[in-house]
Order: sequence, then C-alpha cells, then structure tokens
Amino acid sequence: MSATTWRKQASCRGLDVEAFYPISEDDADAAEAKAICAECPVRQACLEHALAHREREGVWGGTTERERRRIVRQRRKSA
Repeated sequence: MSATTWRKQASCRGLDVEAFYPISEDDADAAEAKAICAECPVRQACLEHALAHREREGVWGGTTERERRRIVRQRRKSA
C-alpha cells in the first residue's frame, strides 16, 4: 500500500496534528493520539512507514518514538 493510499484512509486525516506530537513521550501525553490510532484501519501501514523512514517525532501507528526504537531493536535481534 502506497503512502498516499493509506494516508487517505487514516483516522487522523483532517484532525489537528498537534495531538500526534505530544510534549513528552509520557503515556498520558500520547494517550489521545494512541486512542485515535487504536481504531485506525491503516495503523500497521502507518507504523511501517514510520519505521522505514525513521520518524523521530510524534505518534505513528499508535507508537511513540521510544516504542518504535524498541521495535527496531527487536526486529534486528530476530533477523
């Protein structure tokens, strides 16, 4: 699925992006974005995009940057 395709289907489309860039990576600060992502039909495509492009800020695919770093480390160990 191309980035253009999944973005058109994203639950966050048209919402205030500020919610997806919390002040800290604290779970409480990211809770609003994560709740939106939890119901998103393209959550996995969004997460894979963030991992592939090393997105360093914001909530992508329901994960914070710290959580994405952890996923990358786990995948490296599995490979």
